[in-house]
Amino acid sequence: MTPPVEQRRHEGWLVALLLALPLLAFLLRLGAAPLFDVDEGAFSEATREMFERGDFLSTYLNGEHRFDKPILVYWLQALSYLALGPTEWAFRLPSALAAIGWCYATWLFVRQRFGQDTALLALGIAATALGPFAIGRAATADALLNLLLALTLFDAWRHLESGRRTPLLRAFVWMGLGALTKGPIALIVPSAVTFLYCASRGDWRRWARAVFDPLGWLILALIVLPWYVAALSIHGQLFIDGFFLKHNVQRFAGTLEGHGGSALYYLIAVPLLLLPWSGPFFAALRNVRDDSRTSVRRFLWIWSGFVVLFFSLSGTKLPHYVLYGITPLFILIAAHRDTLRRAWLHLAAPSLLLAVFPALPWIFSALSNSTAGDAYYRAQLGRALELADARYYIGTLAALLIWIVVMLRWRQALWKRLVVAAALQVTVLAALVVPYAGALVQGPVRDMAIKLREMDEAVTLKSFTAPSFSVYRQAVTQREEPAPGGLAVTRIDRIPQTGYDTLAIEGGVALVRRHTE
Repeated sequence: MTPPVEQRRHEGWLVALLLALPLLAFLLRLGAAPLFDVDEGAFSEATREMFERGDFLSTYLNGEHRFDKPILVYWLQALSYLALGPTEWAFRLPSALAAIGWCYATWLFVRQRFGQDTALLALGIAATALGPFAIGRAATADALLNLLLALTLFDAWRHLESGRRTPLLRAFVWMGLGALTKGPIALIVPSAVTFLYCASRGDWRRWARAVFDPLGWLILALIVLPWYVAALSIHGQLFIDGFFLKHNVQRFAGTLEGHGGSALYYLIAVPLLLLPWSGPFFAALRNVRDDSRTSVRRFLWIWSGFVVLFFSLSGTKLPHYVLYGITPLFILIAAHRDTLRRAWLHLAAPSLLLAVFPALPWIFSALSNSTAGDAYYRAQLGRALELADARYYIGTLAALLIWIVVMLRWRQALWKRLVVAAALQVTVLAALVVPYAGALVQGPVRDMAIKLREMDEAVTLKSFTAPSFSVYRQAVTQREEPAPGGLAVTRIDRIPQTGYDTLAIEGGVALVRRHTE
C-alpha cells in the first residue's frame, strides 16, 4: 500500500501536470512550423490584406472577395498582427488562447458538477486529444468557435438547472460572438441541443421562455447586426450569395470543394480525433443508458449526439465539424475513468502513436519513392530523411522509452498512465513532429516566397493554390498566367512543357519564367 505522504506527492505532481497541459499543448513552439495551406494560409493572408487595403470590415484573399467566414477571428488575428508582426505566432495566437480558454472553461464547469478529479481529467483530455490539439494551434476560426459553443452550452445548462437568468443572458452573448466567428451554426447547435433536452423531459415551456427571451435577443442583435448590416450594405447580393448561400446552405445541402463522405464518416472521425483517449471513449459509450437517468449527463450525450447526427446528414464533411460536439465527450470520458478494464486495449493507441513518430521520416521517404499520391507531394516528401536531424530522433525515441517504462512499471490507475501518454504525445507533436512536418510540406512554399520577396519582381501562382505564399511574400499574388517574360510559381507536376524556362526547384515547388515571344 502506498504511504499517504508518497501518495500525496504523486497526486500533487499529477495535478500540476494536468493544470499546465493547456499551456504546454497550445503554446509550445507555436510558431515553429510554417503556415499550412490551404486554410491557415487563407486566413492569415486575408488578415494581412486588411492592413494592405486599410479595410477592416471586409475580407479579401489575393484581391478576391472572401466570404467563407464572418469577421471576428480576423479582427483577433489583426490585433495579434499589430503586436507581433506577420509571424506564425501572431496568426495562430488567437486560436491558441481560445483553446486554452476552452480547456479551463471545461474544468470550471465540470468541477462544480462532477468534482475536482473529474474536472482535472476533463481538462487534460481537452488539452491533449488530437483534434483539439490540431485546431488549437491552427490560424483558423475553429478553436474560437469551439470555445464559444462550449461557453454557450455550459451557460445554457446553468440556466436550465437553476432557472437563473444571468447565465442565459451570457449564453446569448456567446452565441452572438459565435455568429460573428462562423455564422448560423453558433445558434443552431445550442438551440437544437437545449430543445432536444427539454423535449426529452417534456419541459417545452422552459425551452420556449429561454429561447425567446426578449433581452437575450436584444443582446444578440446588438452584437451581430452591426457587422452583418455593414457587410450587406457594402457587398449586397455578393455577400448573400457568397456567405449565406454558398458557405452555409450549399455547404450543408451539397458537397463543397470536394469535401464529401459517407454517413459513417464521423463514426470513424470521432475516435481518431480523440486519440489517445479513443479506448476510454468506447468504454464511456457503454454507459449511455445509465447516464440518461442523470440530467446533466443526458444533456451532454444529447449535445454530442446531435452534432454527430447533424453533420452526418451534411453533404460537406470535414473532420473538425464534429469537434463542435466533442466537449461533452471530454467530460463523460473523465466521469467514467474508474470503469476502464483491459488495459492493453486502452494503452495500444498511444503506444502505436508514439512508436510511429520516430519512424515518420522513413515512412515519408518510402512514400516519396512510391507511386502513391501525385508527383508534387512525393517531391515534397523527398527531403524527409534530410530534414530529420539527431534532435528529432533523440526526442521521439526518448518519449517512446519513457512511455514504455511508465506503461510497464508505474503502478497507478489506468487513466493516470494515459495522462502521461497524452502529455508525451502533445509535447512530441508540438516540439518536434509538427515543425518537422511543416518544414517538409510547407517549407519549399515559404522559402520560395521569401526568395521572391527579396527579388522584388512581379510573380503569379500558376495552377497552384497556396495562399501562404502571399503571406510570406508580403504581397497579393494572383493565381493566373504571368505576363510575357514574367515569373510564376507552380507545382513540379504542372510545369508547362513549352513556353517557359524553369529557373529553380525546391521540393515540389518550381519557379518558372514565361518566354517573351
